[in-house]
Amino acid sequence: MEIKSASFVTSLANYAENPPITLSQLAVVGKSNVGKSSLINALCNRKKLCKISGTPGKTRLINVFLINEAFHLVDLPGYGFAKVDKAEKARWGAMMDGYFQRSTLLEHVLLLVDIRHDPTADDVTMATYLRRMDIPFTVVVTKADKISRGARSKQLAPICRALLAQPWEVVVVSAEDGTGREQLLEKIETVLTPPLSDGEGYDTIEAEESGPQDGQTT
Repeated sequence: MEIKSASFVTSLANYAENPPITLSQLAVVGKSNVGKSSLINALCNRKKLCKISGTPGKTRLINVFLINEAFHLVDLPGYGFAKVDKAEKARWGAMMDGYFQRSTLLEHVLLLVDIRHDPTADDVTMATYLRRMDIPFTVVVTKADKISRGARSKQLAPICRALLAQPWEVVVVSAEDGTGREQLLEKIETVLTPPLSDGEGYDTIEAEESGPQDGQTT
């Protein structure tokens, strides 16, 4: 698979589908500062498609991107940022739950975790939630460039145990040096159903609140 075009569509405070929606969706989820924006930019070969913030927890909306005029990549708010108050965390949780409950076009989820750390309780909760909802997902381990090649297998073991994933199912990536990019693109190609419109009728997702400036920060 080759990504030839990628563009920002909209930011959503509350997910809603309005006809004619015909495009498959791939969602990306993970804790704050796991590298979602960097990975999306690397996959799409676009340095500024997603704005990268030095402050975790900045993404507070659901961000939608159009890829190859064929499917939507949905960037969900990062979870687990300690400095966000309980009310805001609850709002983010409700926002993501609303997306998972309402989306009829979601094909697959990429669950991102940092290779340098064991999965958090929030990561485990997300994996459990996706299984309970019967939503297919792939564990994507980010920031592989931050440790040596020899240390990667050792670091993967607790990740696989915590998230109940088989090592051969996990994709190890680095947005910095390109590790795993082709493997992840191949995975995306295999999990997405060809869109009904083949990119012709533009997706009409609407937002109660939209804001490209707020929405493009992860």
